[in-house]
Amino acid sequence: MRKTLGTTVLAAAALTLGLATPASASTGTPCSVRNGACVQLSTNQAWLIYNGNASYGPVRMSHGMPGHETPVGTFPVLRKVKDDWSVPYNGPMPNAVYFTTTGVAFHQGDTNTQSHGCVRLGPQESLVFYDNLFPGEQVQVVP
Repeated sequence: MRKTLGTTVLAAAALTLGLATPASASTGTPCSVRNGACVQLSTNQAWLIYNGNASYGPVRMSHGMPGHETPVGTFPVLRKVKDDWSVPYNGPMPNAVYFTTTGVAFHQGDTNTQSHGCVRLGPQESLVFYDNLFPGEQVQVVP
């Protein structure tokens, strides 16, 4: 129920306010994962996926700059760290959700600038991703 309750509340609020509800993964995202997250680099958008449906998003994000590209592929969520610090780049990484063995993660950051490979999300969005992604779930990154 952890993700469906939030989806139901969001959908009800969206209908009440006349907003669109989240799209299903089969029709509204470019990814095929059933549980986890979808990242589309070309549009700077990300979604949470639960039971094959987009449960949150799309949300704005930024990704790796030339020379530090965010890798394309499907990766498992490896670990989560609430308040992490990037040693190589000397900066905070709140709400970090790691999905590569080379240190690429979702985390809170400036979505107007590119990163050294991580997927940066706004403060609220990073918290939702942190609270709803779990080790073993899949992150699919598409061009």
